Amino acid sequence: MDESLIDRVVIENISFSNMGFVVLLRKADSRNVLPIFVGPNEAHSIAAAYNNQSFPRPLTHDLFANTLKLLDCSIPRIVITDLVDNVFFSKIYLVRNESEKYQIDARPSDAIALALRFGAPLFASKLVMQTATVVLPEEEKNESMDPVGELKKELELAISEERYEDAARLRDELKKINNEN
Repeated sequence: MDESLIDRVVIENISFSNMGFVVLLRKADSRNVLPIFVGPNEAHSIAAAYNNQSFPRPLTHDLFANTLKLLDCSIPRIVITDLVDNVFFSKIYLVRNESEKYQIDARPSDAIALALRFGAPLFASKLVMQTATVVLPEEEKNESMDPVGELKKELELAISEERYEDAARLRDELKKINNEN
């Protein structure tokens, strides 16, 4: 991919919103963020790598990263390449034995989780950045990068407000995440 067609981005935040878990990516010189909605397990995996957390047993992304490293592979970068019908697409750029180069199609959540495990930079196409970024409200910039903690807070709030259907859904999401560990 032509370097002039991509922007380097960083993770601004990982949080839980009324629409689910979201990873916010931001270009260094911009106030706008690129919101990418991900599943609870993917959010947990991304947050774990971002916060340098380890677990007694490897998460799926840890297993894949360990396998790639064993095969002498590195990930020099990932790129969020496209947005079609509100679905993001990405590529993992993979190098094996310093000479073999591959591009692998991936969901952005998986690509981000692996990039963090390899210390690889994140990029997004300029077209994606132009069409899908939004201005991040000031109050959201200081939220934690712990989606499990966010989910627990939402669960407590749902219980206190007697929204039991929401509470049951949140409880089930927490159980699903805990079973992954």
